[in-house]
Amino acid sequence: MARSRTPYLPESPFTAAGINRVKQIAKRGAYDRESVFAILDRGFVAHVAFIDEGRPVVIPLVYGRNDDRLFLHGHRKSRAMTSCDGEPVSLCVTLVDGIVVGRSIFESSMNYRSVVVHGRAFPIEETEARMEALRCVSEHMFPGRWDEVRAPYDKEIKGTGVYEVVIEAASAKVRAGPPIDDYDEFDPATWVGVVPVTTTLGRPIADTCVPRDAPVPASLSRIVKG
Repeated sequence: MARSRTPYLPESPFTAAGINRVKQIAKRGAYDRESVFAILDRGFVAHVAFIDEGRPVVIPLVYGRNDDRLFLHGHRKSRAMTSCDGEPVSLCVTLVDGIVVGRSIFESSMNYRSVVVHGRAFPIEETEARMEALRCVSEHMFPGRWDEVRAPYDKEIKGTGVYEVVIEAASAKVRAGPPIDDYDEFDPATWVGVVPVTTTLGRPIADTCVPRDAPVPASLSRIVKG
């Protein structure tokens, strides 16, 4: 299938219609690119949905973003890499910020930031473009590491499937704050509130083959606290 895409318009929000419209608690939805991209840039794993042999499939994949393009990678012969050539895909990235503990199970929830993306996935075949896409994925995970290590071997590049997903539509949805309770049922003996959930990077653990006095590389020192 031939590629088609609209020009990248950084100030233009995504459409709030059709499959992209947030229906449940619509006030939590956002369609501006700043909100969508901020969540994508904080995530590590995208759950990618596609159709394989007539059945829906969801697979978690690491990714990278460049403007309105997402790059996905995996083994060239994997199901995700062989089923998505020019086909529609959806992907979701979710950040959990807290467990919301209400006065009842019904009133309990989660604080979260999530993005759902719709687009089509196309394989990247040209070698230079594949390298740039893989660098984008690497920089998303640990900025600066690409320049600290050897370049990928040709056999590694050939065995890696790389796909580009141009974001055709995307929406963010965010919940924040305390429980939304029926205060007519207020019971001071019942604890309510929020349990924060945080994702942090721990202190790097060197492989046994690394000398004990070897310093942590700069790329990791920049992103790891403590």
